[in-house]
Amino acid sequence: MPTVSRLKPWQVGHSTPARASAASRSIWCRSDSVGVSPSLAAEEREAAHDVARQLGVTIIEVATHEDDHPEYRANGPDRCFYCKDELFGRIDDEVIERYGLDAIAYGENADDARRPDRPGARAAADHHVLRPLAEVGMTKLAVRTVARALGLPVADKPAAPCLASRIPHHHPVTPAKLSQIERAESALRQLGFADLRVRHHDEIARVELPPADLVRAVVDPLRTQMLAAVRGAGFQFVAVDLAGIQSGAFTLQLLSPDHD
Repeated sequence: MPTVSRLKPWQVGHSTPARASAASRSIWCRSDSVGVSPSLAAEEREAAHDVARQLGVTIIEVATHEDDHPEYRANGPDRCFYCKDELFGRIDDEVIERYGLDAIAYGENADDARRPDRPGARAAADHHVLRPLAEVGMTKLAVRTVARALGLPVADKPAAPCLASRIPHHHPVTPAKLSQIERAESALRQLGFADLRVRHHDEIARVELPPADLVRAVVDPLRTQMLAAVRGAGFQFVAVDLAGIQSGAFTLQLLSPDHD
């Protein structure tokens, strides 16, 4: 059987551990790779290592430098392509031959495959990266169900897109902005918000929360604590978005004018 390195750039959600756990029960499992860059939150990096230790899977960290590419920094709707192209290129150059791998795969699922805002999938195709979850038609719900059956602690973990996704398109991605976003989101998680996004609008932080969290977010003492936490990350103004968490908030509205 071929040896396979499984890839999930910059975040550890439910898809990758589920795939890694299932794979680790077969003879073709080898390792799991994580691309390390300023767009990967430190908490996500630590979580990847924690899950890998539980599964008995080796983590290979690959330093990526997508911020060296002007197309990535420009932050157009295709930003994710340049990000994934950098990652998969590094894997091709630094990992495959060194570890004797026959193939690499990543965590795209069937729901991802149907979305128009996934330019990273084009980079995966260019580098011949496998996508086993999507190929067998596994949706996010199915992946979570499998992860739960396998007893994985991240089965119900909220999605964790890369930090660059919090910056509006055509506003440059910079390490300083990514750091602000990471610090603000980490501080809010410490206040008890498990699922959130902090969107970066220069001096304004627009906080997205699940609808169930909106009321308590604007009632003291939590309101005052949130304000101090986000301002402590360098933002001057803090707004809570009444629309809640919006996946693909910046990209979908450019690709689909009717997107609400």
